[in-house]
Amino acid sequence: MKKKSLVLMGCFLLSNMLARAGETDHFIQSLKTSPATAYQANGAIAPATVKVVRKWNGELCDVRVVNTGSASVRLKEVVLGAVGRVLAPATPFYAEGFQMLTQTAGTLAQPQTLGNYTDAGHYKIPQPEGYLAVYNLLRLYPAKDAQLLLGYTSSNRFVGKFYLSADTIKAVVDLEDLELAPGKEFKLEELMLLNGKDGNNLLDRFADRIHHFHPRLEFKAPPTGWCSWYCFGPKVTAQNIYDNLDYIKTNIPNLQYIQLDDGYQPHMGDWLAVGNSFGGNVQQVLHTIRDKGFEPAIWVAPFICDSNSVIFKEHQDWLVKDKTGKPLRSDLVTFGGWRLKPWYVLDGTHPQVQQHFEQLFRTMRNDWGVTYFKLDANFWGAIHGGVFYDKNATRVEAYRRGMEAIIKGTRDAFILGCNHPLWPSLGLVHGSRSSMDIKRTWSVFERSGRENLYRAWQNGRLWWNDPDCLVLIGNMPDNEFNFHAALIYATGGMLLSGDDLTKITPERLNMLRKAVPPAARAAAFANTDFEVGEVKTAEGKQVVLLNWQTSPKKLTVKLDKPCEILDYWTGKSLGKHNGSFTMEVAGHDGKVLTLK
Repeated sequence: MKKKSLVLMGCFLLSNMLARAGETDHFIQSLKTSPATAYQANGAIAPATVKVVRKWNGELCDVRVVNTGSASVRLKEVVLGAVGRVLAPATPFYAEGFQMLTQTAGTLAQPQTLGNYTDAGHYKIPQPEGYLAVYNLLRLYPAKDAQLLLGYTSSNRFVGKFYLSADTIKAVVDLEDLELAPGKEFKLEELMLLNGKDGNNLLDRFADRIHHFHPRLEFKAPPTGWCSWYCFGPKVTAQNIYDNLDYIKTNIPNLQYIQLDDGYQPHMGDWLAVGNSFGGNVQQVLHTIRDKGFEPAIWVAPFICDSNSVIFKEHQDWLVKDKTGKPLRSDLVTFGGWRLKPWYVLDGTHPQVQQHFEQLFRTMRNDWGVTYFKLDANFWGAIHGGVFYDKNATRVEAYRRGMEAIIKGTRDAFILGCNHPLWPSLGLVHGSRSSMDIKRTWSVFERSGRENLYRAWQNGRLWWNDPDCLVLIGNMPDNEFNFHAALIYATGGMLLSGDDLTKITPERLNMLRKAVPPAARAAAFANTDFEVGEVKTAEGKQVVLLNWQTSPKKLTVKLDKPCEILDYWTGKSLGKHNGSFTMEVAGHDGKVLTLK
């Protein structure tokens, strides 16, 4: 009787596994065979003279929209394909946002926002009623041994996105109500559809195809350094910089870049003007950084200005307009900004703005000596709801043209994209912020940590990830700082200290020293529980253990061969082990182990 029950159970599991495999194949077939539909600016289906020419070549889909009629047509969007009632509502997924602060996980029936700032809510990007709009990349997990990856491999002109509901998935390209003239065509962004068991393999193939359209902007290694924002904010002084510079030179000189993160400019947009900060001479601070053997780094938000800036008062023709021809107040269509708001937006399609960007950054690079630029508020460069100088340009083109001008001015300097439109930045930044701003609270350590680990695959593939600063000073328990440090180490990307290092303890200084240089590759985790991750470095293999829950938890590491295990931060031996190693990790704690 027991034998018969086991046979029946085996048959049931096999049947369920085959059903899930069939579900994946059914999804692929349904997407490829579903009709493509173009919609006009008023929401109606485009006339039959507007042809959507869709060509699948294996896993790649090439799409063009052609106007074969005699009249122009304004097009809102094209649905490349739709799949309904194939995947279960309980299917887990992960999806990217249009701008870097939005990520979504959960299930099709119950999506969960990973960050605080959503595309639709915070940034007011429209989405259709009854659907969640996600962008760029959609990963689906119909079964434990089956994954689907849908992603746009290019971002040259149009925004690629997906509309999700509990039972339907649509692949969509936004045409922004552009006018398609008779006999003309729009070439849309390429869509890639992959399936398999190995998620890392799917991401490798996806990244390789992205490089075909957007070769990576290379920079030899992820930068290391120090950032003024999380200890001094916008009120940073020259003396704050000098005190930390002297400490770094004496105690941890491999923090190479010293970043002035905001606070030097009198107004948003007037980046070269003399403000009250730094005694009116920010250049002297930057030259002192260089003279002491370090690299000057600076925060700039090139696409925005405030209403009291010289840019706004003297160059309103440079700004994105509203429908009446006046400068567009960003708060009327999106988030208005976090200081000196509402912001206005420099139009990247305007030739004089491009010249301004190139000259601005050439001055900062050549005369000020800056070799690292943190570009913030870049999302506004791709603002929706505005009118550009080039009436035929999309918001992606406006942003990319502006960034191309910036690159000309920065020459060989490192460019970090922050609060940026994610996919439109492909090939235009060396580094990409991968999470919200860090704060010295457990809730932010946890939330930003998940954001970083979901995007860890991008590190070294598309750019160097910036997980935001490592902070080791503050009114928090040791275990939570240990968790934060272990997680930042697991990302393998850029490493900047965010503390006033003149106040750091010897134990935490040792931890900071061990975090530099970063691994330059992310730890590989078995699943999105993100509890046990492995990374190979020049020193051998490191294992990262993360306990996200409040109570202690035993975590097990499988060992390929007998080895000695050491605590990475302290060098303390945890003994020799064979087969596996189990460690009880305290609640909200993290460990980095070296397998020797």
